Amino acid sequence: MKYALRFCILLGMFFASCEKDFLQRTPQTSITKEDFFNTPADLQTYTNGFYSQLRSKWEDLYSDNISVYTGSSEVDNLVRGGITPATVGGWNNWGTLRSINFMLQNTGKTTGDPVTINHYIGIARFFRANFYYNMVKRYGDVPWYGSVIGTSDEDLLYKAKDSRAVVVDSIMNDLEFAAANILPSLTNNTQLTKWAALQLLARIALHEGTYRKYHDEIGLESSAAGFLQKAVNASQKIMEEGGFTIYSTGANALDYRALFSSNNLSANKEVIYLEKNNKEEGIANNTHVVLDWQWALSADLMNDYLMRDGTPFTSTADYDKKTFVQVFQNRDPRLPETIMPPGFTTAPGNTPLVIKPNFGGYMQVKFYPRDPALRGGWVLNYTDLPIFRLAEVLLINAEAKTELGTITQADLDQTINKLRRRVGMPDLSMAVANGNPDPYQAQKYPLVAGAQKGLLLEIRRERRIELACEGFRLDDLYRWKAGQLLGKHSKGMYIPALGAYDVTGDGEEDIAILEQQGAEDPINHLPPNVKNKLIKFYLTDQSYYLENENSGALLFGKDRQQPRNFVEPKYYHFPIPQEQTLLNKNLTQPAGWQ
Repeated sequence: MKYALRFCILLGMFFASCEKDFLQRTPQTSITKEDFFNTPADLQTYTNGFYSQLRSKWEDLYSDNISVYTGSSEVDNLVRGGITPATVGGWNNWGTLRSINFMLQNTGKTTGDPVTINHYIGIARFFRANFYYNMVKRYGDVPWYGSVIGTSDEDLLYKAKDSRAVVVDSIMNDLEFAAANILPSLTNNTQLTKWAALQLLARIALHEGTYRKYHDEIGLESSAAGFLQKAVNASQKIMEEGGFTIYSTGANALDYRALFSSNNLSANKEVIYLEKNNKEEGIANNTHVVLDWQWALSADLMNDYLMRDGTPFTSTADYDKKTFVQVFQNRDPRLPETIMPPGFTTAPGNTPLVIKPNFGGYMQVKFYPRDPALRGGWVLNYTDLPIFRLAEVLLINAEAKTELGTITQADLDQTINKLRRRVGMPDLSMAVANGNPDPYQAQKYPLVAGAQKGLLLEIRRERRIELACEGFRLDDLYRWKAGQLLGKHSKGMYIPALGAYDVTGDGEEDIAILEQQGAEDPINHLPPNVKNKLIKFYLTDQSYYLENENSGALLFGKDRQQPRNFVEPKYYHFPIPQEQTLLNKNLTQPAGWQ
């Protein structure tokens, strides 16, 4: 019994009870291995339980794409010094791994079509790879378990961590098996296919290749190119053999919007795998919350969108002093499909929404259902949500080739420029980008150097814009060793002076920023009919303030009260909870957390 108790506390693995006979049960049902795993249908039933591990993402919380977040955030606590081994959570999701290994350990008894059997084994190994890479991203080195372990397996329970290199090699082995054995096509894109496995392989290979290249402190730079080549190979195979295309009907920005606000993406040839939501079946999502509930988007994200002619917004005069209405003029059409533009309404004929200064003003609209019939409130939205789509594949291909130095203009035309052409933006020219690297991008990413510097900076920009609010940004900053961007104070919209401003684009003032209640001199010149309709905000609200006291960018009180600081390289990983290292003396903390 003492071993079972240790096992529960040490790994949080597998148990709702600490009875030893629990190890003979499957984690997902009450059936046993003796009467299950006999047919491919059994494997299908079992693997269906894994899909909840793969959910859509419709925000970039905790990254520099967010102005402020009022909810709870581990990353926010981290950069404000609130995370220690004694206070951190995590290290308690090993039951997910056991459920996967339990199946893999028992498929030797399955009889039937070997192709179908290997298809489901491939799905299990896909999910094991996904589980483990999330662990690697969080902790670096972790113990690898390729089979179910019992309470008496003390040598395994108390083993030391395996190296990142060993674990990632095992992850790639799983994904290569998955890509080779999961069937290439099923009846719909709500089930994993060969192409989804290849995309996860490409995603992880790009992440690992760039992480090893830029994080010299882990000593794996020499193996970076091999992973980048894997990313190229996997993405190229999808592009050439998968039959997917960038969704484009000629409607430009509306085509981009359709990927994130439609009720049926089943026939969309850009979508490789999706989360299906359906009102008739009572399956819904919660994208209702993206519009100004607990967060908004940052001025830094807004700044990265190009002008309509393809030139940087940040190269225009006084770009950082433009008003809310001005920043949307002549920009990449994806900007108003991501950040709420002036005049936005939630339904035709409704009054335009007004921004909230306490969130910075840049409200997220990407993923917000435009059709009122598709949104019903909290967890009552019925839009399909893409989890794997071709756009990411193209971005992986372009970035990996640029990192390797093998990129050509023809490659750009088959990747980045397909995304730009969808929304009517000018092509990216390799010669122009490398001939004149954008200094605004260069100061963000000081580790980018070499002959392809300008192009790589533009590809990073394009990735940020195309995939904004899809959950990639934080991982991107970590793999590029750009964590210092998380240590900066986030900014919102620019306020030239205390007074009233038009934020709906109709030429009439909608809001007023004032020092305090009663201090209305800055708005007393307005006609009564305008003044009386103003929504007033006061600097006595401690949640925000102006950069220059009475003017400047909107900043956030939390950053002034608890400044951010990203500690390099310590904060690229989280610590293991202290109680786990006390129970297992062989578990060591990631670098900097000892």
